[in-house]
Order: sequence, then C-alpha cells, then structure tokens
Amino acid sequence: MSLTEDMSVSVRLPTNTLFEGRAIRMTAVAQDGAFGILPNHVDFVTALVPSVMTLRMADGSEEIFGVDEGLLVKKGHRVVAAVLRAVHGDDLGTLNDTVKAKFIEMDDEERQARSAFSRLEADVVRRFAELRKPHP
Repeated sequence: MSLTEDMSVSVRLPTNTLFEGRAIRMTAVAQDGAFGILPNHVDFVTALVPSVMTLRMADGSEEIFGVDEGLLVKKGHRVVAAVLRAVHGDDLGTLNDTVKAKFIEMDDEERQARSAFSRLEADVVRRFAELRKPHP
C-alpha cells in the first residue's frame, strides 16, 4: 500500500449516502472509546456508538456529524461508516439541537412504520386463521 495524504470517506445510512468525500483526518467513538484515523492508518473494523464524528478536510475545514450506532470499516485509503441514523451539523453548538430534532422525527417515522407493519402482520395471521376454518 502506498502512502497518501488523504483518504476517501463515506458516511452511509440505510437508505442513502449522507457524505462522500476526501479527508486528511477522522475522529469517531467506538465501544472502547474515542479514536482517530489518518490516511495511512492500519486497516480495521470497529462498532460505533452514538457520538460525534468529525472529518478534517484538506482545506482545513471540518465536517461534523452526529451519528447513531453503526459499523466503521477502514481498508486501504477508504473509510466507510455505515450507521443507523446520522445528521450533518454546521458546528458543535447547533449539532445537539439538530440531532435531537432529526432523531425525534426519525423515531416518530419508525414508530409509524412499526405500527403499520404490526397491523399488516395481524391481518396476515387473521387471514391464515380463516383459511384453516372448515367451510360447510
């Protein structure tokens, strides 16, 4: 593997890609604590916990994300974070409010989807039960 000054980073959600770009440094939090990744870091896989993930871009700017639990894979010069939920923030000061608002919205949508699925499941069970009844 050759040495490089940056790495490709992708933050993926179950339904779409939240971020795709190149960074010179990344910080995140795993089950055993916070860690940092540089472009030539050794390959590894770790489980992420709900926390703040930051990316330092080549121009010195910083990208900030509030992430839920997920999995981070570093292989070669590519890092992929697959998380259940995440939001992109402008700064740490507003990230907390953004996370609360978005995650509450996502929780409501998830609750509605679970309710619809439960109704569908109950309907299927009821129809199977009707099929088993003897017809005169």
